[in-house]
Amino acid sequence: MRSTKGFVSFSIFLFIAISTFAQKPPNIIYILADDLGYGDVSCLNPQSKLHTANIDNISDSGMRFTDAHSNSAVCTPTRYGILTGRYAWRTRLQSSVLFGYDSMLIKDGRTTIASLLKESGYHTACIGKWHLGLGWQKDASGKVDFSKPITDGPLQVGFDYFYGISASLDMPPYFYIENQKITATSIDSTSGNSGKGFWRAGPVGNDFRHEEVLTTMTNKAVEYIKRESNSGTPFFLYLAFPSPHTPILPTAPYRGSSKTNAYGDFVLMTDDMVGRILNAIKEAGIDQNTMIIFTSDNGPSPSANFKELAEVGHHPSYIYRGAKADIYEGGHRIPFIVKWPGHVKAGSVCNRTICLTDFLATSSDVVHRPLKYDEGEDSYSLMPLLLQKNNYGRTSVIHHSIDGNFSIRTNQWKLIFARGSGGWSDPTEAVAKKKNLPKLQLYRLDDDIKETKNVASTHPDVVRTLSRLTKAIVENGRSTKGRKQKNDVRVDYKKTKDNAKATAE
Repeated sequence: MRSTKGFVSFSIFLFIAISTFAQKPPNIIYILADDLGYGDVSCLNPQSKLHTANIDNISDSGMRFTDAHSNSAVCTPTRYGILTGRYAWRTRLQSSVLFGYDSMLIKDGRTTIASLLKESGYHTACIGKWHLGLGWQKDASGKVDFSKPITDGPLQVGFDYFYGISASLDMPPYFYIENQKITATSIDSTSGNSGKGFWRAGPVGNDFRHEEVLTTMTNKAVEYIKRESNSGTPFFLYLAFPSPHTPILPTAPYRGSSKTNAYGDFVLMTDDMVGRILNAIKEAGIDQNTMIIFTSDNGPSPSANFKELAEVGHHPSYIYRGAKADIYEGGHRIPFIVKWPGHVKAGSVCNRTICLTDFLATSSDVVHRPLKYDEGEDSYSLMPLLLQKNNYGRTSVIHHSIDGNFSIRTNQWKLIFARGSGGWSDPTEAVAKKKNLPKLQLYRLDDDIKETKNVASTHPDVVRTLSRLTKAIVENGRSTKGRKQKNDVRVDYKKTKDNAKATAE
C-alpha cells in the first residue's frame, strides 16, 4: 500500500517546484559605484568614519561578500568583465583605460548580461557612466560630428535604453547621451578644473553641469523603475554611478556632512542616491521580486586624499595594501552585496573569493538559459553561494593592474607577476626596478593579508604551480570548463623577459 506520508511529501515538493518555476523572473538592478573603496562601506569596515546607511540596508536584507574582486584595478576593463563575463585582458585593452572618443571595446556578437536577459524577455537599460567606447561619427574633415547618431554603444550590445555619459566624468566630451544622440542643443567648451574637482578640458553641452550629473542619473533611474514596474515584464537596470570618482563634487546639502573631507561627503551623497533607488523600488511595489546588486569597479582613488582621511581615522582601502590602479588587494578588493528577498538570507555573509565577471553566469542561472561555449568564458555562477549551497565552481581569480601587470589568486596564495604595485602606489614598477626588487611577488593572504612578506624565494613550488595555471588560463582563452577559445590578441602575462626566466615553468 502506498505511504500517505510519502505521497504528501512528494506533493509538497511538486508544489514548491511548480511554484518556483512559475514565479515571475526577478527584476535585476545592478548598481556600480565608481572608485568606492572596500573601507568606505560601514557594513564592511567597522572603523569606517562614513556611515553608509543605505548600502548597509542592502546588506542587512541580503548577503555581503568579504572577498569580492574586480577583474581589473581600473574602470574600463572591469566594466567589460562585468557585462561579458570575460577577462578584459583577452581584448585589445592590455593596460590603462579607454577615453571618451575611443571606439567600442565589446565586439559585435559578444553576449552580454543585457543581450542574454533581453533574449529572455527582459527590458534592459543602461543609465550612467558607459566607458566602453562609442561609435562617434566624423565629418569630412575628420572631426567628430556630434549632430550625427552614435553607431556603436549600449544599444548595440543588448540594451533597449541608454541615458548616460561616454566615459568618466573627468573625460571629455561632456554630454548627456540618450540612446544614440546627445541631448544638448548647443555646444560650448570647458577649460577644465583642478584639485578634487578635477576634469579635463573639452566640449560640453549646454544642458550639462558636472555637479548635477550624479543627481541627474539617479533621477533617470528612478523614472525608469517607476515606468517599467508597470510594464508587466521584468527589467534589468545597469546603473553605473559616476561617483565618488573625480571630479569629487558633493552638492551643498552634503558638504561637511561626513566630517572627513570632500571625498567622504561625496561617498555619503552616493549612498543617499542608493537610498533613492531603494525607495523607488519600494514605492513601485516590486521590492519582493527585485534582485539588487551593489558593488564598485575597483579600489579607491588617491584623488580622495588618503593623508587627509587618515588624519581623521578613515582608510578607504581598509586594512588592504594599495588602491585603485594597483595589483595589490586595495586595487581590486571591492564591496559586493546582493539582496534578493525569498532567496538570499537576510544578514548573511559569504567569505568565498568571487569576481565581478561572475554575474553573467549568475544571470543565466536566474533565467534558466545555459551559457554557450563562447559566452562568459571567465564567469562562474554565484547562485550556489547566494542560496548557501556548496557547488560554486571558481578556484582562481586573475587580477590586472593599470600598467597591465597580472596576478593570480588561488585559495590563500597570490602570485604577482611584477616587482612593485603595477600601478600608482609606491613602489611603482620603475621605482621597484631601480631598487632591484624581486621580479615576482608571492603572498600567503591568510597569514599576510597586508602583502608585506614576499615568500616567492622560499616557495618555488607554489610559484611554479601558479605560473603554469596562469599560462593555461591565458592560452585556453577561458578559465571555465569548456571548448578552448581564442583571445583577441596575443597576451603576455609575464610582461618582461626577466619574469619569463623567474617563473621557471
